Amino acid sequence: MSDSAPNKAFYDRANQFINVANEHNQDPEIKTGEISASFMYSLSRYNAWFGSTGFESAEQMQQKKADMMEYYVEEYRKMLEGNMDDYIANFDQYRKTQK
Repeated sequence: MSDSAPNKAFYDRANQFINVANEHNQDPEIKTGEISASFMYSLSRYNAWFGSTGFESAEQMQQKKADMMEYYVEEYRKMLEGNMDDYIANFDQYRKTQK
C-alpha cells in the first residue's frame, strides 16, 4: 500500500470483495472459516502474481522474495490489527447490525 491514506475507491474495492465473501456466507453448507481461507488464498495468489510483474526472471524474483514476504506480511498485520481494534472498540454496534 502506498504511504498516503486510502481513498474512497480503495474502500469501495475492498467492500466489493467483502460483499462476494458475504454472498458465499449465505450458503449454509459453506463454513465461514472456509470462506476466510479461500479469501486469504486468493489474496496470496494475487500478490504472488503482482509481485512477479516487477521482474524479468524467476531468479530475480527469488532474490527479492524475502523482502516481498516481509512487506506483505507486515502490511497485512497492520491492517488486521487496525480492524481488530476497530471491532473491539465497536463490538456491540457491529455485532448488533450483523444479527
